[in-house]
Amino acid sequence: MTETESGAESAGGLDHEAWRTLAGTGVGYGVVLLAMFVVLFVVPFLVFLAL
Repeated sequence: MTETESGAESAGGLDHEAWRTLAGTGVGYGVVLLAMFVVLFVVPFLVFLAL
């Protein structure tokens, strides 16, 4: 196997742009879900406790 072939194979590894995009999308989605959870459940609960 030549170096160019092994380089092409490593481009398909976990350091490929698609994996970084997938990870970024997952993290962003998780942040949005966490923010929604806090706004919809934690904040009203704390308001309820304060009354």
